[in-house]
Amino acid sequence: QVQVEESGGRLVQAGGSLRLSCATSGTIFSTYVMAWYRQLPGKQRDFVAYIGPSGLTNYADSVKGRFTISRDSVKNTVFLQMNSLKPEDTAVYYCNLLPPQRDFWGQGTQVTVSS
Repeated sequence: QVQVEESGGRLVQAGGSLRLSCATSGTIFSTYVMAWYRQLPGKQRDFVAYIGPSGLTNYADSVKGRFTISRDSVKNTVFLQMNSLKPEDTAVYYCNLLPPQRDFWGQGTQVTVSS
């Protein structure tokens, strides 16, 4: 049973920006640490960023200073603002809990950054 829905991915030029969204239920949103992950072609899913119920955040070194994770408590949605995008950011982006739960993966949203 999918409990998250990611959206916002598309093709963008290097240096551009995107905002990804992850909608989930209110109970999950208010209780758990939510995180973004990404899966590059042929690679495993890697951690990108997390945000806790209190708003505490943390980022992978590869995205620090470029990506910002935030949450909207009214909409039960987690966002990932991605700036200064690079071709190596091309991946399918997923949201899940931290640590990720096997039954919680959604379909993801494809981000493609052209050089």
